[in-house]
Parts: sequence; C-alpha cells; structure tokens
Amino acid sequence: MLVTFLIVLREGIEAALVVGIIASYLKHTGRQQWLPAIWVGIFLALAMVLMIGGALEYATAEFPQKQVELFEAVVGIVAVCILSSMVLWMKKVSKSIGGHLRSAVDNALDNKRNHAFALILMVFLAVAREGLETLFFLLALIQQSDSFSAPAGALLGIAASFVIGICLYRGSLRLNLSRFFQATSVLIIFVSAGILSNAIKALHEAGLWNFGQTIVFDWSETLPADGPVGAVLAGVLGYQDTPTTSSLVAWSVYLVAALFLYLQPYRERMRLSQNRQAS
Repeated sequence: MLVTFLIVLREGIEAALVVGIIASYLKHTGRQQWLPAIWVGIFLALAMVLMIGGALEYATAEFPQKQVELFEAVVGIVAVCILSSMVLWMKKVSKSIGGHLRSAVDNALDNKRNHAFALILMVFLAVAREGLETLFFLLALIQQSDSFSAPAGALLGIAASFVIGICLYRGSLRLNLSRFFQATSVLIIFVSAGILSNAIKALHEAGLWNFGQTIVFDWSETLPADGPVGAVLAGVLGYQDTPTTSSLVAWSVYLVAALFLYLQPYRERMRLSQNRQAS
C-alpha cells in the first residue's frame, strides 16, 4: 500500500506540477479566460485512462490461465519500460520544464485559430502521459497481489496529489520537489526491478520462458513472501522467497544498470564540487 501510495502520489504531483505551471502562467499574463480549457483537457485525459483500464480488465476477464500469465508479463515489461523512461525523462527536464511549458502556452495562444483546442491538447497529453504511466504500474502491481492494499494506496495517492497540487498552485505549500523526485525515482527503480523479476516468472508460467529455472534459495519457511515482512519486501524490492536464476539475474542486472544511469550525473557533480573545493 505504501509503495503504491508514494508512486501514485509522485505521478499525481508531476501532473499537478505541469497543470499548475500552465494555469499560473495564464493567470499571471492576464489570460484567465483560457483556464476552463485546462479542466477540459484534464477530464478528457482521465476519461481516456479510465476507459483503457476498463477495457484491459474486461478483455482479460475470460482469458485462460496461460494467457493471463502472458498478459501479466507483457503489462509488467511495459510498466518497467514506461517507469524507467519517465524517471530518466523527469531527471533530464526537471530544471527546464517551467520555461518549456510557458513557451508552449505562448505558441498555442499566439495562433490565431483554435486557441482552446491547442491548450486542451497540451494539457490532455501531459495528464494522459502521467495517467498511462500510473495505469500500467497499477496493473502490474495489482496482478501480482491478491490484496486490496494496492488499489487503496492508489486512491489515497490520487487524493493527496490533488490536494498538494491545489496548495502548490495557490502558493500555500512549499515542497522541495527536487528532493522529492530524487527519492521517489530511486524507489521507482527498485519497484521496477521487482516488476521485471515477476514478469520473467509470469513468462515461465505462460510456457514462453524456460531458461534459468533453478531455484537459487528457498526462504519460504523463514521469510515467506506472503508474510508481513515478506509482503513489504515484495512490494518495495520485488522479493521472492523462492527466486529462480533468471528472475534474480533480471532483477540484479536491471537494478544495477538503472541506478548507474540515474545516479551517474549526480556523482559527476559531486566529483566536480569536491575538485573545486580542493583547489
């Protein structure tokens, strides 16, 4: 529940941040008449995400077991790809996103025609991207868990991000977004590693992956994955009490590669800072 809450909160704050920058810029430049277009874009994006989620659930309701396992594997792999690209994209554009959005708003409204459509499309694409990222993440986690904790955490994350977004827009809340996104990005990398590991397991259960099925260790008695501690580790780290060689290798390789790509620039900046202080 906590993992789902934090990641949905992060996705919600990302969407709220984009929408808030656009709304604040319209307000500060005296173009409040275009604010309703923002709400239209938000509602259209949310409606599309809900329709896609409902369609996927309906389409898989009558699947045979092997097809269900294959669907879970595909959703897991897609979720890992989307979450990984989102983490790297946000890290790259976090410092320039405000200027980019303000420029995009000016370009949309400077057009003599279809002002509202251009603004609606801009907000729709921003919210839909975050919504689809969240959708695939939730599908991957919900399929790997039989409890209601994941949906409950998602609902709490949506509610909290909505409140925080309003507070950020009104200026009544100061949040260190850089630190927040850094911490949640590392969390997402660990969660993605677990999702990938479980996707490999689902591929095997679907009969499509039969390599490296040797059990590395068996902790089902000492630390079961469905126990209190094991469930937390499974949610955060993708813990399996009887991992196979292939799932453990996938988890390890992804985690090392993703952390290296994400943390490398920070290490470079720290090294440069230390060199300046030494000189």
